[in-house]
Amino acid sequence: MPPKGGKRKSNVATPVQAVSPQPPSLVESLSYAHYPRPFKNPNYTKNANRRAKSAKQVIGAEREREKLGREKLKAQGMDVDWTEDPEAISFTSIEAPPSVLPQKRYCDITGLEAPYTDPASGLRYHDKSVYELIKSLNPASMQACRSVRNPHSVVK
Repeated sequence: MPPKGGKRKSNVATPVQAVSPQPPSLVESLSYAHYPRPFKNPNYTKNANRRAKSAKQVIGAEREREKLGREKLKAQGMDVDWTEDPEAISFTSIEAPPSVLPQKRYCDITGLEAPYTDPASGLRYHDKSVYELIKSLNPASMQACRSVRNPHSVVK
């Protein structure tokens, strides 16, 4: 049985016309992408094994470095009387108490502040125009909007 589609057509017989190169577009002519960057090291190679550290790890390492520095000064006989208060709240204390203000609620459709909640679907909305849109949504779309805010929310 012969293959489907018939014979293949080849472009070998067609003559190639000499095409003049296109002049660069305005975007290409204004682009800085092809200029050399003097602030980048051309010999830099990225370490593939390096992982990003969380803020908690970075702050803990900084706190440990400061502690080792104080111990080193104490060993040299310097007077170091500064002690870290574990109860103090600062920019580096991650274990700060929760806010006493109520959590802000945002519209599931627009992202604006949402003073209203649809009781049937559980979606939060900003104003009546968004509510009209919510009423026209099918249940799958409503579930998708709810899952953005809370992936485990299921309304039956």
